Amino acid sequence: MASTSSLSPDRGVRPRIAVVDLDMAYGGLVIQRNLSFTVRPAEIFVVMGGSGCGKSTLLRHLVGLKAPARGDVLYDGQSLWTVDPAEREDMMRRVGVVYQSNALWSSLTLSENVALLLEEFTDLGEGEIRDAAALKLALVGLAGFEDYYPSEVSGGMAKRAGLARALALDPEILFLDEPSTGLDPISARLLDDLILDLRDGLGTTVVVVTHDLASIQAIGDNSVFLDTETKTMMAHGDPKALLADPPHPRVRAFLHRESVSR
Repeated sequence: MASTSSLSPDRGVRPRIAVVDLDMAYGGLVIQRNLSFTVRPAEIFVVMGGSGCGKSTLLRHLVGLKAPARGDVLYDGQSLWTVDPAEREDMMRRVGVVYQSNALWSSLTLSENVALLLEEFTDLGEGEIRDAAALKLALVGLAGFEDYYPSEVSGGMAKRAGLARALALDPEILFLDEPSTGLDPISARLLDDLILDLRDGLGTTVVVVTHDLASIQAIGDNSVFLDTETKTMMAHGDPKALLADPPHPRVRAFLHRESVSR
């Protein structure tokens, strides 16, 4: 098994996120145990593994939707799960999430979908909100589509609209759950390029849950591999390095699309 990183990140930079001795379970059913890793600022961190390994469950723990069975999640050194609910909500204001289904309101235009968070959490006026929503849509390549409904745009455009909404409050950290699901290879690559632009242009820390091997290699700076059989992390590090030198046959099987028995 590959060694995991310590909670003190490289070059003395405090991690943006630290997962500490985390166990995830639904009642008596253990999903993953003993997870410890860090996410550095302005890093694209990939959570990878086969179907059913707990990738999306880990995302729920990271964004405050499900409490751990054991362990903790720290944001800039502050515990997410030992603070009171009001403080946790404040911490999550720094976070944007794009769910696998995009979760766009079908009865609202793309602009109105983006505006929802601005209306709820800012004191901006109606015109300012409209301008801010248009700016976020332009940021993801959807200028001119403000008045379109989700049903009137392609799947790739709907993904980008979901991303624009997640960026509405200028989050420091962006979580993406299987962003390329349902997209053709060209649309998936364009979305990867957009994620890289957000990291490089805005300094956003990005955590991506995915099993898309092309995307993992194209955008990942760091990663963790969750194993279904052992129910723990089997590898941690640069996905390109893990591809070149897999630490375990199951990691190799995943990254090279091989049978585990080979």
